[in-house]
Amino acid sequence: MACSKIHRRIALRRKLQILRTLTKSKSEKKSSIITDTSLYIHKLKLQVEAIKKECQHLINQIHAVKVENVGRGFLAVRVRCKKGEQVLSKILEMFEGLNLNVVEARITCKSFFGMEAVVEADIDAAILNQAILSLVRMQTQSST
Repeated sequence: MACSKIHRRIALRRKLQILRTLTKSKSEKKSSIITDTSLYIHKLKLQVEAIKKECQHLINQIHAVKVENVGRGFLAVRVRCKKGEQVLSKILEMFEGLNLNVVEARITCKSFFGMEAVVEADIDAAILNQAILSLVRMQTQSST
């Protein structure tokens, strides 16, 4: 019986020493170490929340549009942005309005919206790039 009390006391001291080391507490008292640990955990939770908010903010800012010539009369269009409602349909409506013929397209919608397409067009790549970029910005801002 006395042996188990000693083992528990040794285990408690060992655990308190670990907590004291992790939290960089300078106190020897149990209550102070536990208070420092609680404060340390609270600070870590606040840091995690700040990192999550920063990550979400960065994800919201991703708008990548690249349009380049791949042959006579063909353009490669790459779009990557935050998922938003009807982004694909709005892009395709714009293509239709500009009389662009989509020859091939690949779409992904996991943590972001991504599209790679080859379109048949008689329009300048820079003009199409700017038009798609403004459409994507407008769509992703209206969905937030």
